Amino acid sequence: MAEHMIFDGHNDVLSRLWKHPGDPVAHFASDAGHVNAAACRAGGMAGGFFAIYCPASRTPPPRDAFARGIEFEPLAEPLDQGWALQAAMGQAGIVLQLAAAGQIEIVTQASQLARAFMGDAVACVLHLEGAECLDADLLALDVLHGVGLRSLGPVWSRNTIFGHGVPFAHFRDPDLGPGLTADGKRLATRCTELGIMLDVSHITLKGFEDIADMGQPVVATHSNAWSLCPSSRNLTDAQLQVIAQSGGIAGLNFAPDFLSDAGWKTGRVGLDACIRQLDYLLEKLGEDQVALGSDFDGAGMPDGIASAADLPTLVHAMQDAGYGAHLIAKICHENWLDFLGRHLEQGAG
Repeated sequence: MAEHMIFDGHNDVLSRLWKHPGDPVAHFASDAGHVNAAACRAGGMAGGFFAIYCPASRTPPPRDAFARGIEFEPLAEPLDQGWALQAAMGQAGIVLQLAAAGQIEIVTQASQLARAFMGDAVACVLHLEGAECLDADLLALDVLHGVGLRSLGPVWSRNTIFGHGVPFAHFRDPDLGPGLTADGKRLATRCTELGIMLDVSHITLKGFEDIADMGQPVVATHSNAWSLCPSSRNLTDAQLQVIAQSGGIAGLNFAPDFLSDAGWKTGRVGLDACIRQLDYLLEKLGEDQVALGSDFDGAGMPDGIASAADLPTLVHAMQDAGYGAHLIAKICHENWLDFLGRHLEQGAG
């Protein structure tokens, strides 16, 4: 058993399973991909945010699809809502199949969270990464909430009727477009009513500000510090200050492109880049507001992490950097569990 249990802020295993032909339950039980049943057991990944992400195609992309050394990639084209809804419903069906098979447990209540995290199945907080599948009437949102959705990012890095995504750009800050639309503000309000957490990863600075203005804790499930890696996907010091003051939380993204300049140029970094980011996030946010948000199955990984099975390698890097057991436990799972416990308790009413 791994020394430290992990609650991870973001993975894309559902879209990977949806793209793979055949039985998703059997595929999750195999050793494929970053996140699977065996890798989670080996690495101590006992829970996490499972993202429903709607791709432009059902064809699996290369493992690391980012273009190297390009300073500005135009936004991906908006998706047809009907196609996105098909993808989202397919992934929601996979969630239900994995839960029925006992491989995951869908967490919707605070009282359930700790027990699920300590149980045999992987605790799953269901997340929608980009709201392309939703129409302006928001009826599909209620359906997904019924399946177990408790976290939502209004945009991925493309525009929707709800808001504007931030392009993948280097040497640029996130101030690259408008924020939430009128429909997006209605979506954010409805999410609050339903107890669905809002995630600011992938959104523009103005969208970040629109969500922060709602007065709730600001959450970036898988974003890093812009000062150490000037990617538009990362958080400026001013944004980190807003997260800190709001009582929010940020999860370290493992993707090399968002860890350092070298990672953006080459796609290769060591775990020292993760530690450097963690040091900075801890300085800006404090030890109670920093967590992990790997982006497993959605991005390339640092050297030494081939899958969730290798999460103990990152823990050992924290130990080598002088992090004590108490701080490591906070980063690995306690901060997410404490935050989600409060969020789910508030949403229960």
